[in-house]
Amino acid sequence: MRIPISWISELTGVTASGREIAEHLIAAGLEVESVQTIGEGLSGDLVVGRVEEIEELTEFKKPIRYCLVDVGADHGGIRGIICGAQNFVVGDLVVVAVPGTILPGGFEISARETYGKVSNGMICSEREMGLGEDHEGILVLPPETASAGANAKPIIGLADEILDIAVTPDRGYALSARGIAREVCIAYKVPFSDPIDRVVHVPAPSGSTKPAECASDDLEACDLFTLSTVVNFNPYAPTPQWMKNRLRDCGMRSVSLAVDITNYVMLESGQPLHAFDLDKLQGTVRAGHPIEGELFETLDHVERTLSASDLVILDDRGTIGLAGVMGGLDAEISDSSTNIALEAAHFDSMAIARSSRKYKLSSEASRRFERGVDRTIAPYAALRAIELMLELGGGEYVGMNAVEAPMQVTVITISNQLPAQIAGMEIPAQQVVDLLTAVGCQVTQESGQLHVAVPSWRPDITDQADLVEEVIRLIGYSNLPSTLPVAPAGRGVTHSQKLRRRVGTALAHAGLSEVLSYPFVGPQDLTALRIPAQDPRRDMPTLANPLSDEQPWLRSSILFTLIPTARRNLGRGHTSIPIFEIGSVFQGGMDTVAIPHMNVEHPPTPEQWSALENALPNQPLHVAAVLIGEAQPAGWWGGARPFDWSDAVDSARILAESCGVTLAVSRGADPIFHPGRCAQLSVTDADGASHVVGAAGELHPAVCESFGLPPRSCAMEINLNAVIKCAPLVMPAPVFSTQPVAKEDLAVVVDQNMDAALVEQALREGAGDLLESVRLFDVYSGPQVGEGKKSLAFALRFRSPDHTLSAEETARVREAALQRATHVCGAVLR
Repeated sequence: MRIPISWISELTGVTASGREIAEHLIAAGLEVESVQTIGEGLSGDLVVGRVEEIEELTEFKKPIRYCLVDVGADHGGIRGIICGAQNFVVGDLVVVAVPGTILPGGFEISARETYGKVSNGMICSEREMGLGEDHEGILVLPPETASAGANAKPIIGLADEILDIAVTPDRGYALSARGIAREVCIAYKVPFSDPIDRVVHVPAPSGSTKPAECASDDLEACDLFTLSTVVNFNPYAPTPQWMKNRLRDCGMRSVSLAVDITNYVMLESGQPLHAFDLDKLQGTVRAGHPIEGELFETLDHVERTLSASDLVILDDRGTIGLAGVMGGLDAEISDSSTNIALEAAHFDSMAIARSSRKYKLSSEASRRFERGVDRTIAPYAALRAIELMLELGGGEYVGMNAVEAPMQVTVITISNQLPAQIAGMEIPAQQVVDLLTAVGCQVTQESGQLHVAVPSWRPDITDQADLVEEVIRLIGYSNLPSTLPVAPAGRGVTHSQKLRRRVGTALAHAGLSEVLSYPFVGPQDLTALRIPAQDPRRDMPTLANPLSDEQPWLRSSILFTLIPTARRNLGRGHTSIPIFEIGSVFQGGMDTVAIPHMNVEHPPTPEQWSALENALPNQPLHVAAVLIGEAQPAGWWGGARPFDWSDAVDSARILAESCGVTLAVSRGADPIFHPGRCAQLSVTDADGASHVVGAAGELHPAVCESFGLPPRSCAMEINLNAVIKCAPLVMPAPVFSTQPVAKEDLAVVVDQNMDAALVEQALREGAGDLLESVRLFDVYSGPQVGEGKKSLAFALRFRSPDHTLSAEETARVREAALQRATHVCGAVLR
């Protein structure tokens, strides 16, 4: 909402600067985005000029005019000025910048020869003077605005300051000069004189003709509908410059006097109005619902197919307006309309918001109705508009018809100590009453309780918390004490939080960079990742109001969003991308579970908590990593080494080791990964049960191609909650022995499809407690081991805690390990 300071001063009597008023409004909770000065950077004389003569210069490629303009005796009398605009004629009043004037942007006006003539000044458009963005033609002032030579600056509103306020959805009243003026009066502690309470000078209905009839077919969606009739209005009467200035400063353009008046009253009061051409109406005008599939063309010349659930304005022919959003072409007023039917109504905010979003049609009216408009103001706003019409355009007021549903006043009971309890500071009960009264509430006190009648212009106030917010924001959030809660002794981060931090630190030490990605995915992402239709990862919660219609779901795997993040970094010029993310995933939809409504007046009951938890999807914490590019760059030490599947597995091992858990690696299968280079990751709990916690390996070539990643890019993902569940509460210290280690290497031949992890596990089982470590250091396939076979070479390290192992003991343990591998895996000593 843009509003000039001059308008605020007129309504409040406050004569402070724009920045000072902005500071007070910000302290009261409004978001003032900027304070602008109209025509900032302009210096020198701007005068009113009367066009006396126009000579068309036709010898040039574009239209050029040589104009003789009377700028008054004090400014040189008649001046010859070159101008290319075509929207003015002889006798019009224009704004002239005389030589020496500096326009915004540092453009200095001087007398110069151009197009074979001497141009002794400049006829200005709005944009050239810093008034707005209109540059289609020069600014033409209404007739009789001023005489030639008069100072044009006050006439066009130069040097006024404009507040640009971002109005949140709960403060619809601030979309009007009336609402902002009320906030300024509260901030400066001055009495507020409501412009709606002023005497409207409208003559009694003439009764010469019958006023247009109105009705409401749906009193829930339209609980107040008024229709006023004005006849013999002069459609050619000009809009006064002061009104044009205010419309322009508020971000609206001047159209015609009748339309300008409805827009001006909307900006003043917050009540949208719509003017129909009375001669185009047939029968009773009413709010209701259209026929399913009815075609309707709005003022923007777009034909729309309506639904029976839409709220519209109708006459006996059919739809003539999309209620609270935009009128229709069939009944719009034109430049020659003399008889006007003026609609002022109150519509249900949800109905208007639904129509606006459904038809992707946002208007100044819909912005106000969907935030909530004063329930009682419609007839007053209509009379204010009629007053201006009769004053500026003449005509005859015939009368007003109205239909209204009973109005229920909202009354909220609140303890006079509740604001102080929530704010954590002393707030006297009388101050609470005074502040709520200033907002517009009617307050009665009874035994420490306040019975607060909410004003009609504040539909956002519905419960005690809203009243407390009003009191605290008017006291000033900056005045609230800053008190940190005292942590109870013996509390701190939990075991899970410690391990989560340890995992992030370990991966960062390993050279990976932590990132955060938006958790939103869509069907195109799952297709690119090759997720089958029956895969449980496709069962994800659907967002009610997604940021993008293309990504309506919450991810069930971090790789769903981490892989696109890697692609984005590649597009920004990065070549080596080792990244990881720790975050929640969301498993299971919420379509079949009802979410209970929570009341803010008391804590949830155990049953409500249980129902809420059951309604939420499973949200485990996962860790994922993507490795692209070079694990080791080229240098004097040798060539570069690219990331491969083993680096993805190593990152998973680092994660598990940081939690004190041993990670088991075996052959895996996942559609995201290469079918032959995917590892299944498992951990063992305290009871010895094994749990699959994730996968790691090389991404599938089709996935790399879909996301534009280099071939053989790698990734891993682990369920961190499952790893933490198997982690010991206390990390055991490493065991050191003073006894020497016995080293043995063992090469065995197994089938080509045998997993090395199974062979390693069998060696561990056979060797027993004396085996300190086992490491695969070589894999060979070739003629020396036979077709369909491979050789696996392991380095075994044995150590006794209390004595030096003899050669016989070492050989015995080595043989036991080999026998177990032979029994389990069919291994043969090479």
